[in-house]
Amino acid sequence: MADNSKSQSDGIITIIVLGASGDLAKKKTYPALFGLYRMGYLPERTHIVGYARSKLELGDFRGRISSYMKTPTEDAKEKLGEFKQLCTYVSGPYDKVEGYQRLDAAISEVERNVKGSKNRVFYMALPPSVFVPVARGVERNAYSKSGFNRLIVEKPFGRDLESSRQLHLALAPLWKEDEIYRIDHYLGKEMVKNLLTIRFANVFFGAVWNRQCISNVQITFKEKIGTEGRGGYFDEFGIIRDVMQNHILQILSIVAMQRPVSLDAEDVRDEKVRVLRSIPPVKVEETLLGQYTRSEDNSKPGYLEDSTVPPGSNCPTFAAAVLWINNERWEGVPFILKCGKALNEQKTEIRIQFQDVPGNVFRGAPRNELVIRVQPNEAMYMKFVNKQPGLSMDTVISELDLTYKRRFSDLKIPDAYEALILDVLKGDHSNFVRNDELDAAWKIFTPLLHAIENENLAPVSYPYGSRGPAGVHEFVAKYGYKRTEDYVWSE
Repeated sequence: MADNSKSQSDGIITIIVLGASGDLAKKKTYPALFGLYRMGYLPERTHIVGYARSKLELGDFRGRISSYMKTPTEDAKEKLGEFKQLCTYVSGPYDKVEGYQRLDAAISEVERNVKGSKNRVFYMALPPSVFVPVARGVERNAYSKSGFNRLIVEKPFGRDLESSRQLHLALAPLWKEDEIYRIDHYLGKEMVKNLLTIRFANVFFGAVWNRQCISNVQITFKEKIGTEGRGGYFDEFGIIRDVMQNHILQILSIVAMQRPVSLDAEDVRDEKVRVLRSIPPVKVEETLLGQYTRSEDNSKPGYLEDSTVPPGSNCPTFAAAVLWINNERWEGVPFILKCGKALNEQKTEIRIQFQDVPGNVFRGAPRNELVIRVQPNEAMYMKFVNKQPGLSMDTVISELDLTYKRRFSDLKIPDAYEALILDVLKGDHSNFVRNDELDAAWKIFTPLLHAIENENLAPVSYPYGSRGPAGVHEFVAKYGYKRTEDYVWSE
């Protein structure tokens, strides 16, 4: 392996994947670990131990975890063979001490002949119902006494403010805050990580990033797929808990935060917490909820037609909400958050629309917009008004375009999980959610979530594959967004 000081550590690092036989581990965790191995970013002495309830032979387990790994070249296939030799598996229950004791014995066997520190990273690729017993089990029975211990926790971090605090109170006696890495994979996406650079390394953005120049900000998350048989799980949480309270709010916090004192993890997270605390709870009257029905061509079923969804569920699969930030920089600027499933396209983007030009002599000229495409096809472009070439003074909307696949065609954009797991190995908390940050986020959305459930708020129906519920364009326009007609950005 490459000598990579960014992730090297004295001794050995053992990565323990808890829930190793599940979908998350198979589709995300192990492929990300393999990606780091291929690129030489795993420390030289790394071993990976899977733990789950499923009774699997080692060969079957290795075949299962490699099913989602891409090996386009012979070299990649050879690397995969090497990587699988680093992976072992232990089966055991999540609620019995003897299972964790077997796990500890398996890890100790790997570490037996290693001099130096014996470091352990526990990745909980698990449903939230077992977070606490598993965190307790590994802390009491498999905690390293001669190296660092780190615990990666996947969302959801509770269902509301109270349950989030209960989860924290249950974990706090077992794990120190600096040992816990609450993972929101959107914080590992290239364009989200780039937001700090865009904002604070460019003087011209610093000059206009305020209420005097910006009219409104939209952050949009769209998925083409519906629940596809996973409606029972989704119905427990809904689109606000699943996407808006975490992924989209994390993006908002970086877009809106003040300049941190430094790029140190705690300085960055301090500023994110500060801006979240400036946001009052979302009002019911400033939201639009939707739930998808059968597609117009009858090819896709509606949400309530999913056999795993409780009959008559009012769980929203689409939500639009307006957040306000009560500070000097953003007072009066609406932050419009939109997310939904079973829509017309898949994309996540940030759209910052600037104010009209005061006293503009070019009547009817559209507004400037900065658009940051998070996924797919990472890009950033600025819509601006240009004179149309020719003898007239007619204007045309054009763009200053930074499309990554053209500008950085020779570079690979890492997977979000690759980036975040590497951060854990380095001990960098910058792109992980701190407990007080989580608390502030839940305060914003908990009253709305309780209102949806207790007042049985009915979502507006929209067909599978559409742009969302009727009224979404009017909702956005009500908060100041002006759409540019007849303009299409060329991806």
